[in-house]
Amino acid sequence: MAIATFLQKGDAIDYIAIANTDYMEVIPFADCIGISASKLNTGDQGTVNLTGVFELPAATNLEIRQGDRVYWNKSNNNIDKTSSGVPAGIAVASKSSAALTVAVKINV
Repeated sequence: MAIATFLQKGDAIDYIAIANTDYMEVIPFADCIGISASKLNTGDQGTVNLTGVFELPAATNLEIRQGDRVYWNKSNNNIDKTSSGVPAGIAVASKSSAALTVAVKINV
């Protein structure tokens, strides 16, 4: 039988910044995103949130419906519905094509 050791709840994790990071900046990982809980300089350790609902910049000329699966576009630094991006979560509210942001429950 394998035994596990509890480390932390996991809604926020320790993170070593690979670049200067602003407070509330989106951190794209390979298969999810995190939101920085503080401003970090390269090499600093800080906290990154992995759960919650955040208002994030979104692609313009794109309608997003409540419940749509959304992705982080690393080239444009915004949310879209293109599955080639980093999985970000689901939209918790609809966004018109003219809106600049969308509310996202991250990493679900």
